[in-house]
Amino acid sequence: MPKIKTNRSAAKRFKKTGGSGLKRERAYASHLLSSKSRGRKRRLRKGTSVSSADLRRAKRLLGLG
Repeated sequence: MPKIKTNRSAAKRFKKTGGSGLKRERAYASHLLSSKSRGRKRRLRKGTSVSSADLRRAKRLLGLG
């Protein structure tokens, strides 16, 4: 059976964590920033983990499972 190709757009968006999770950047931080509060923009700079509902699909795109 052939190897599964990694989806390159997903590989640029997700990184593996130490455990079995994936981390991602937050959305809504690229433009129209003047209407967003200082605190909201600061929170958007931080990464977060992929939700459990999407984890299986994201791992499959990366060829991890």
